[in-house]
Amino acid sequence: MRDDGTLDDPYAPSRPTADTEDGTSTERTTAASRLRAYARDLSGRRRAQLALATGVVCCLGLTAVVQVRNDDADAATRGSLSSSELAQRAEQQRASRSLDRTAAPSLSAAPSATASPADPDTTASARKAAPARPTDPAPVAGLDEDQMENAEAIVRTGRKMGVPRRGLVIAVATAMQESNLYNVASGVLPESQDYPHQGVGWDHDSVGLFQQRSSSGWGPVGRLMDPEFATRQFLSALEQVPGWQRMRLTDAAQAVQVSAYPEHYQQHEWRAARVVDAIVPAGR
Repeated sequence: MRDDGTLDDPYAPSRPTADTEDGTSTERTTAASRLRAYARDLSGRRRAQLALATGVVCCLGLTAVVQVRNDDADAATRGSLSSSELAQRAEQQRASRSLDRTAAPSLSAAPSATASPADPDTTASARKAAPARPTDPAPVAGLDEDQMENAEAIVRTGRKMGVPRRGLVIAVATAMQESNLYNVASGVLPESQDYPHQGVGWDHDSVGLFQQRSSSGWGPVGRLMDPEFATRQFLSALEQVPGWQRMRLTDAAQAVQVSAYPEHYQQHEWRAARVVDAIVPAGR
């Protein structure tokens, strides 16, 4: 109630206070309050955002830790599985080997028949040095390469037949006299020239190292041109001569060849013996 008895209207707009002239002080107070409220609201929002960001970072950190732990666990699991698999494979490889190879083969042991040639466990120990092929002896006693090869064919064939050394010397000496140790064809038998030969002779139908005649029953012309066959024919006939081992060389040869010059064989004995010694050293 004012001094004039009039009641105050509670809904009437407030009037400016006595300390302001146009309400400026009241507006400033209201603006300041609003600013403070806005500041508080903004501060609260920032705190909320900061809390949210902190929470997100924490969650990411925990996720990373869990992932690292999981990765470590997976790595450990894989490591254990790899070891297990390696052990299993080693066991399978060991079980797949032949039962004959349960023990490691020694270098001196013979290779197992079931071992694979490509098996690295057995290749080195199973490999045996191939026997060296004997080298052809150099020509001796004035012979050339062809003559020496023919002499080797005679000696090799005789040894296969089990003929004693004395028979080898007789055979080589006989071939020296008959053909000069060349495989000779016949000019009378043109067919003999169809086979490998080292010259042509004209002594009737005689052919080969021993000048054997097909017409006399020594064998087919083509076979007589083979040094091995011709040698077999000569030595087989020599072994049929009684006491040939104790005869003079020329007599033993003549008993087989029936030559018009029986003494000519004897001159070749020393050369024949030297050739045989070069091919088959004494004592072998």
